[in-house]
Amino acid sequence: MVISAAPDLLRLLADPTRAQIIEILAAGPACTCHLVEDLGTTQPNVSNHLRALRQAGLVKAEPHGRFTYYRLIPEPFDAAAGTLSDLGERARQSAGNRREC
Repeated sequence: MVISAAPDLLRLLADPTRAQIIEILAAGPACTCHLVEDLGTTQPNVSNHLRALRQAGLVKAEPHGRFTYYRLIPEPFDAAAGTLSDLGERARQSAGNRREC
């Protein structure tokens, strides 16, 4: 499943651990051992969340020696932010457009 819309992104990031992984990776690439330490959870748990994020096209795995580093792919976040901004602008513009019952 590759993220194609803001609702898909929001649904995926509704999981607190995935949201934390995204926050950590926003500061720069990290390997699984960093994420396990930062999150205080198990390696299999982190790996499962990273798999979901990779399959959604939000995170890219990059081998570096014996380790694999993960980094965010910014474009899906930019697209979702644009969609959410558009919704906010439409809501602002139509705030007085009450439908009659």
